[in-house]
Amino acid sequence: MLDNKQVESLPSSLISWVEEVRKRTKPDKVYWCDGSGEENKELTNLLTSEGKWIKLNERKYKNSYLYRTQKNDVARVEDRTLICTDSEEEAGPTNRWMKKEKAFKMMWDLFNGAMKGRTMYVVPYLMGPENSDFSQVGVEITDSAYVVVNMRILTRMGNVAVNELKRKKKYVRALHSTGDLSLENRYICHFPDEWLLMSINTEYGGNAVLSKKPHALRIASVAAREEGWLAEHMFLLEVENKKRNKKYYISGALPSASGKTNLAMINPPSDFKDFYARTVGDDISWLFVGKEGELRGINPENGFFGVAYGTGPSSNPNILDSLKKNTIFTNVALNPKTNEPWWEGLSEPPETLYDWTGAEWHPGSERSAAHKNSRFTTPLKQYPFKSQAYKDPKGVNLSLILFGGRRSSLIPLVYEAKSFEQGILLGAMTRAETTAAQSGSTGVVRSDPMSMLAFCGYNMGDYFKHWFDVAKRIKTPPKVFNVNWFRKDEKGNYTWPGFSENFRVLKWMIDRVDGKVNALELPIGFIPDIKDLDLKGLNIGKDKLKELFYFDKKGWLKELDEVKVFFKKFEKHMPDELWNEFNKMYKNVQEY
Repeated sequence: MLDNKQVESLPSSLISWVEEVRKRTKPDKVYWCDGSGEENKELTNLLTSEGKWIKLNERKYKNSYLYRTQKNDVARVEDRTLICTDSEEEAGPTNRWMKKEKAFKMMWDLFNGAMKGRTMYVVPYLMGPENSDFSQVGVEITDSAYVVVNMRILTRMGNVAVNELKRKKKYVRALHSTGDLSLENRYICHFPDEWLLMSINTEYGGNAVLSKKPHALRIASVAAREEGWLAEHMFLLEVENKKRNKKYYISGALPSASGKTNLAMINPPSDFKDFYARTVGDDISWLFVGKEGELRGINPENGFFGVAYGTGPSSNPNILDSLKKNTIFTNVALNPKTNEPWWEGLSEPPETLYDWTGAEWHPGSERSAAHKNSRFTTPLKQYPFKSQAYKDPKGVNLSLILFGGRRSSLIPLVYEAKSFEQGILLGAMTRAETTAAQSGSTGVVRSDPMSMLAFCGYNMGDYFKHWFDVAKRIKTPPKVFNVNWFRKDEKGNYTWPGFSENFRVLKWMIDRVDGKVNALELPIGFIPDIKDLDLKGLNIGKDKLKELFYFDKKGWLKELDEVKVFFKKFEKHMPDELWNEFNKMYKNVQEY
């Protein structure tokens, strides 16, 4: 716990805000978190004693716990996630909007007395490496010990943030309460011009751990527009080619369940002995134009908040060892015999499990044992294949950017933009099939530009314009590619094997960066000449390869027509630069 001297050294505006929240929410006590191991142990013991946590098998999952949320609190609630500004036009047509004044009143009414009988935790946290000009400080107030221990993993929390506060002029204020967890009064409100977040009646990580998407994307995206950088829903990957004695840094945006985490933690196939892949970050990147006109990126986070369901030896073997200690599992199943967590994709199911709700479960059951949006929270520092660049305050120099989404047809395995400006179009055109990470129906194809549909804190038309404004300052732009690992054949089987084999596509991209291979031109961009894809040891027929790159003119015209309808939502906010790129592509497809 921070001592009085440390608290008194904090900005007076912060101390006043904490006092205001205390008076309104009426907690039993206030606790200023220092982020220490001793403090974390006290909180985990508290959660266990209250019956909210299940301590897992200490021998196999050291210092790890299982937590279950309420059945109606398992994913982002996009219809209750609001951007609160003076005008609806500022928020744009893809955000849920509420007038700022009205939202303030509604939220303070809900927070009135919300922390009675509870402890109010004040959590200073740092987003990004220490001593970085690109990092930001935030302070979350919460009555959930579960949120606090998650934030200790996902951010640089406590004393380190207090020290950074002394040199940072601005900080994000975040207020959260579990309230009574009622769905009808569940709201996550963002006040971008105030650098303020308010969330109530939820404890699901994406809604309650406000350092994640609410701060690192929705608030940060507005700050980025004002300050000339980009806050993006992107991973950061380091690939080293020992033979060429060169490192490549790759950033990429793929919507949920489109292979983003697996790509961020990819393991090259055994034949690729000259290559090493290391993770810088798996979810969020802040991108800046460097002094030499290069595009650089940092990972603002300090841990992983990954989807457990489907994670296993074939999809993401690298992460499994990391999950063996200091990990929080949320909404996975429990093996009562061994006291170990289990989820679909991990291994063959045992004879008996307790599912994510605590009910008994057996193989063959119609319901899944783990929730499809079940999660693990684990520290980045204990991941064995991390890049030390995640701590570099200057960030990394990007070699390439990739976009993509889960699509069962039409979109090629990979294609390259003809220019960085066309690459912005590829990102803006991203469409993907919805998944369990979003509330509502799954399997519906929807637009998700740069995978930021749910996370951009302002009008996305202005967001596209900001990308072009940043592009004008980049002297050595990274190459831009689009990928799709999920094309299916007529029988519904995946055409490409995916997982670690995706590295073969990354290698082709790197060869393009280095000018080692040529490419074939299509109206939408450049695709590989099959002979330039390293397919050694991969059992895939010529017909399948042909299908992966088949260009369906009629299908693409339909795709572009549907994208155009989406773009028109932004009316006068849509930049001319994007329309110019779109019209060029449309004409090229028509004339092909």
